[in-house]
Amino acid sequence: MHAIRELRKKAGLTQVELAQLLGFKSTSVISMWESGDRSPRTDKLPELARILHCRIDDLFERGTG
Repeated sequence: MHAIRELRKKAGLTQVELAQLLGFKSTSVISMWESGDRSPRTDKLPELARILHCRIDDLFERGTG
């Protein structure tokens, strides 16, 4: 989910800021999303896309094929 990292940086947010905006007390979930260890819960996708000024589809990395 490197797309989330790039979109977060493009939005000018740190992991701490994004976590706070999503109501998380720690950045661990953001870190796991960005590393691909976990994916965001479906109920968080609309809010995440709104915060990062993108479409939900944009949150998911696509192959370069």
